[in-house]
Amino acid sequence: MTFLFIIIGILIAILLFMYSKNTQQPNNLGIKNGRLTPLPNKPNCVSTQTTMGGKKIIPLPFKDNLVKSREEILCIIKSFPNTNIIEMKEDYIYVVFKTYRMKFYHDVEFYFDIKNKAIHYRSASRVGYSDLGLNRKRYNIIRNMYFKNI
Repeated sequence: MTFLFIIIGILIAILLFMYSKNTQQPNNLGIKNGRLTPLPNKPNCVSTQTTMGGKKIIPLPFKDNLVKSREEILCIIKSFPNTNIIEMKEDYIYVVFKTYRMKFYHDVEFYFDIKNKAIHYRSASRVGYSDLGLNRKRYNIIRNMYFKNI
């Protein structure tokens, strides 16, 4: 019986830790010297600015100019359920996506690189090790929606 209580206690501690980590907004996000924050060493993330092969994705090109590109990305973001735009600047959007079933938070950033006329993207899960490819799938959906209107 004591062993069972220990196991239950450990499971409760793990769940509380995951809940706490899931609800804490990272404090290291944003643009620094034209770069988004480097990715962690877990497979649950993707970025256009990484050199890690399995996590690398391609930036999106501007549509005519910054304003049109930014408006299109905002429209796409707003079409997703369970999203919350946290920060919005002329060249940067930070949005949190929440998964439907497990309620996991994913921090997604868009950096509008005016010099190179490219939209850089970074998406990372807050908790866990694997996301079963969800961050890459979301990027592919966003990319397809973006190119659909070109």
